[in-house]
Amino acid sequence: MSDMIMDQRIAILVDTANMYHSAKSRFKGRVDYKRLLDMICRHRKIVRAIAFVMKSEDVEIKPFTDALHAVGFETRVKVIRRHTDHKNKGGNWDVGIALAAAELSTKVDCISLVSGDGDFIDLIDYLSHHGVRTEIYAFEGCVSNELMEKSDGFYPLTEEWLMSDCHLNQAPTNIDQE
Repeated sequence: MSDMIMDQRIAILVDTANMYHSAKSRFKGRVDYKRLLDMICRHRKIVRAIAFVMKSEDVEIKPFTDALHAVGFETRVKVIRRHTDHKNKGGNWDVGIALAAAELSTKVDCISLVSGDGDFIDLIDYLSHHGVRTEIYAFEGCVSNELMEKSDGFYPLTEEWLMSDCHLNQAPTNIDQE
């Protein structure tokens, strides 16, 4: 991570569904969001840190969103609705994440996208075209090759980014609200 610029203004956007499934399939673990925030931030200034969360109608996520808030993330929650034909509606946050990134692009030097989803390739192109540095944080084997290539930096998540038996606590001290 030596190519990061000290005092750089960053936004961190996390696709929690992508991270959940990637950590589970790759390591049978769960992401430590405090460690994630701290390791991405380093000595940079966090303008916004947003975790995009999917919620099934019948699943309680308040403990999860409370834990995200406790470590410094804002959360945006989308409910997946199950229709009478048993099909789900409201599938993902791709458009919401892209809109948040576009909105933040005038306020930051760098957008750190925590997702391996290849649907974000056009977003990376857009941000690069507008002079915003892009970083991808994702688990190897769970990330689009083109997404890695198009971004300014790919930082593979490993087991050190996963939760141990201890719980999340203190928020980082360098989060600004612009």
